[in-house]
Amino acid sequence: MTAAMIRVRPARAEDVPALCAFLNEIIRIGGTTAHETPFTDESFVSHFLAGPGFVSCFVAEDGSGQPCAFQGLERSGGLPEDWADIGTFARPHAKRPGSGTALFAATKAHARDAGLTAINATIRADNIAGLAYYSKMGFTDYKVDKAVPLKDGLSVDRISKRYWLGEA
Repeated sequence: MTAAMIRVRPARAEDVPALCAFLNEIIRIGGTTAHETPFTDESFVSHFLAGPGFVSCFVAEDGSGQPCAFQGLERSGGLPEDWADIGTFARPHAKRPGSGTALFAATKAHARDAGLTAINATIRADNIAGLAYYSKMGFTDYKVDKAVPLKDGLSVDRISKRYWLGEA
């Protein structure tokens, strides 16, 4: 299945329980997200759908119309004003190939329309799949934060990649 055949749309309030459930499963499994504390439906909404830095949140649907992945974009401190941070999450089981590519097409178009010049992705160095995904989407490395401590005491480098929106 190609990315063009995957339905992508803005996230809606009724998606929150499903999105929150699979994000919390990703957090529980560990190793692929900087998030370490599970979300409630309310904290999910305030972080991904209605926070002060909110830019967008898109959902990819599986064949039955259920959310299988989502991608959020938000402005945050520490970045230039015309940049935003991106986060991409796919349910751990029954992934839908091409959903990440389809999500990024929607996010990239929205970011350009919002007047952003770049998108930042900061990925744990031990998240090999995440690093590969963002590289495949055209992000390039520009910074490494060494030995960022996790709640369990483990230290993990964080690699920041950027995507210039002037690019194709």
